[in-house]
Amino acid sequence: MPLHTKQQGSLSIIGLGPGRREHMTPRALKVIASSEYVIGNALYLDPLEPLLTGKTVIRSSMGKEVERAKQAIELAESHAVAIVSGGDAGVYGMASIVLEVLEHSNAYIEVEVIPGVTAANAAASRIGSPLSGDFAVISLSDLLTPLEVIEQRLDAVFSVGIPVVLYNPKSRGRPHNFALAIEHARRYLGAETPIAIVRNALRDGEEVIITTLADVENIEYAVDMHTTVIIGGKESRIWRMGNDVKGIITPRGYHHKYVY
Repeated sequence: MPLHTKQQGSLSIIGLGPGRREHMTPRALKVIASSEYVIGNALYLDPLEPLLTGKTVIRSSMGKEVERAKQAIELAESHAVAIVSGGDAGVYGMASIVLEVLEHSNAYIEVEVIPGVTAANAAASRIGSPLSGDFAVISLSDLLTPLEVIEQRLDAVFSVGIPVVLYNPKSRGRPHNFALAIEHARRYLGAETPIAIVRNALRDGEEVIITTLADVENIEYAVDMHTTVIIGGKESRIWRMGNDVKGIITPRGYHHKYVY
């Protein structure tokens, strides 16, 4: 007998982007509509309420990702299951843990990972073009990654002068990690390096603050778990229209080749 028996169910791991339907992909909306079960953190499920009529909805909480993945896989052996994740499911989202749990099971399930707008993309869209070339994304959460490893990665990316996006910059449980990241940035970047603090990007209550590496302590109060922080690279600059600060531009390099 074969080890795996193909079943009729399916499992879709869906990136919801910032959360509003207008920022979700048509594929994500279609798959949610055709699913029998929809599983996820209540924070991500609540905005989907109009799409969930007639479905079995299973709400979970932060810290229950492994249990959520196991339940989704068990149900997906015989049902159409969607497990949802904010942003892109493959970027600090549910895709990795679901696939790892599936890898260690005996289940054979059709799986689709559906991309979504990341927090980095959403935040960048609100401040111009800060990520026009190479950039890096670092999470400051040391729940799954040791802090010393995070510090090594910060040194590596700041040292090459590219823009850096900080996820999970500050929480009540780790109030000092953001200040630590700023300390590492100052080892390699100048005082006028632009920084954007974008809270609730493309969601209700959106706030944007543009500052510099020299003055970032003045707005540290605004940094929390709903915030994405973009620290410019060596070529990044504050973008202005007249006297108004509009955001950040990181030149892609056209000025080296063309006159405009």
